Amino acid sequence: MRETGLRELVRLGANESAFGPSPKAVAAMTAELPRLSWYGDPESLDLRDALAEKHGCAPSQIVVGAGIDDLMGLAVRAFVAPGEPALMARGTYPTFLYHVAGYGGTPVYASYRDDGRPDIEELVAVARGDLARIVYFANPDNPSGHFVPRDEMQRFYDALPHDSLLLLDEAYADFVDEAELLPPVFEDRLIRLRTFSKAYGMAGARIGYALSTESNIRTFGKIRLHYGINRNAQVGALASLQDDAFTENVVGETARAREAYYQLARELGTAAIESRTNFVCLGMESAQRATRVMNELLLRGVWVRKPGAPPLDSYIRVSAGTEPMRRAFAQALRAVLETL
Repeated sequence: MRETGLRELVRLGANESAFGPSPKAVAAMTAELPRLSWYGDPESLDLRDALAEKHGCAPSQIVVGAGIDDLMGLAVRAFVAPGEPALMARGTYPTFLYHVAGYGGTPVYASYRDDGRPDIEELVAVARGDLARIVYFANPDNPSGHFVPRDEMQRFYDALPHDSLLLLDEAYADFVDEAELLPPVFEDRLIRLRTFSKAYGMAGARIGYALSTESNIRTFGKIRLHYGINRNAQVGALASLQDDAFTENVVGETARAREAYYQLARELGTAAIESRTNFVCLGMESAQRATRVMNELLLRGVWVRKPGAPPLDSYIRVSAGTEPMRRAFAQALRAVLETL
């Protein structure tokens, strides 16, 4: 907004929830504001109890962090020694790469396929060939939105070297039926990351959690910032878990938004990648054209992003918005495309 001089933006660039947090979460957080002078529980005991009930595990198999980004950093610090290889798809969610580079690991890459899917076979081959200490994989994927179904995901996990740790980013798992995801496995070579930023609408509160074995969770506990979790975020997250009706409505509204984007793509004669997230990638024919469209949309007050690496760099990525937001995006996109 500073760069463009605009006073407001249609925010469709960060995969935030356009549908807000649960009113129950807002009420609980508001009620707790007078106690803001108190630290939060450094062990997040009540929240971990609720999450353990949700996932059918023990609280000792859960650690709470300041969003998935925080937990990624802990995983890299804990399990990747300086110089050790850490594997990811080139162009995947970049924060993992930042942690690997920042803490001295050696990034190694596999590719996305031509259709925009992560190449699972190549990930396995590189993991075996480079003896990757950690393998990062997002399912559903960011930035493509693709989803790897349970059976295929199980084969991928089984094929990885058993001395490689799979860091499974499930930020968008709440938009998928739990039965479609990798079964609830608790093994030392698997850490699953979840967040309250997407379906629960609490991105600004910065709270997420990891599911793994008691051994891995104890390791996290040795290095995590124990008072690093926002107290009000703990309160809001706990209340959110008690409002299934709200979350189900968000998931439904998000699905409707995706369908609206697919329909827009058909009307414009452009490609759209089927998504299981709260965003959709729309094809713009080339990376240069996608960049130009993104920049021109910003000048019209609509903020979207685009992936940075091929083959997805020829797409723009638009978050699920409310109906007025979608209408503003469609109007602006049509106007931009008419000028190209």
